[in-house]
Amino acid sequence: MEIASTRTPGPLVTARTAAVWAVLRREVERNAGRELTVIDVGGGTGGFAVPLAEAGHTVTVVDASPDALAALTRRATDAGVAGRVRAVQGDGDALASLVEPASADLILCHAVLEVVDDPASVVAAIAAALRPGGAVSLLVASKAAAILGRAINGHLRSAAAVAADPEGRAGARDTLRRRFDAEGAASLLRSAGLEPEETHGVRVLADLLPAAVVEQDPQGLLSLELELSSRPPFRDIASQLHVFARRPL
Repeated sequence: MEIASTRTPGPLVTARTAAVWAVLRREVERNAGRELTVIDVGGGTGGFAVPLAEAGHTVTVVDASPDALAALTRRATDAGVAGRVRAVQGDGDALASLVEPASADLILCHAVLEVVDDPASVVAAIAAALRPGGAVSLLVASKAAAILGRAINGHLRSAAAVAADPEGRAGARDTLRRRFDAEGAASLLRSAGLEPEETHGVRVLADLLPAAVVEQDPQGLLSLELELSSRPPFRDIASQLHVFARRPL
């Protein structure tokens, strides 16, 4: 087997992705010198897949959108890593039929469980696809953030609807089927036999601050986001929750 580069991923890190990349970098460094087999469920145009391929790993992106996968292929080609990136058309609910059991070292599942028919079956498929010791990076929409954001913008009835709904929906016109809190996301992983190791908030402040504030000091915002990402209660009001879990050996 070809030995992977010891370089870590080098994407353009912003306040919207910094907390996730910090965790992924640690996992890559934990496996330094070894080529990882990565599956990115719902990976779209390759914002995570291409940097991981540039770091020397092989990545399969599963996505329902042919347009997104075409953009992924172009992006991988432009980056010189087309041979390390494979595009597979399919949605999260069909994951069990798209990937081999116990074949992946790392699975990314970002912004997928909010829209699938059955999140528990998707998580079970992820657990089955991981090798013992493999890890999953799960990113889900936060129920608390949806309530807070609506309330701040004066949509009090919508905020109340999200708060009252067990799935965290604002009604039939809501574009998401469900939202999560940190414990709910972790419990879903545990139910599939995975062991949560870290939970972070993603976009703790980035979606609440005026654009002028963000533009004035983007580095300051990035530093503050990282500082607050693992600290309740700040973590729990983030727009998204990132749970990193592992399949036991």
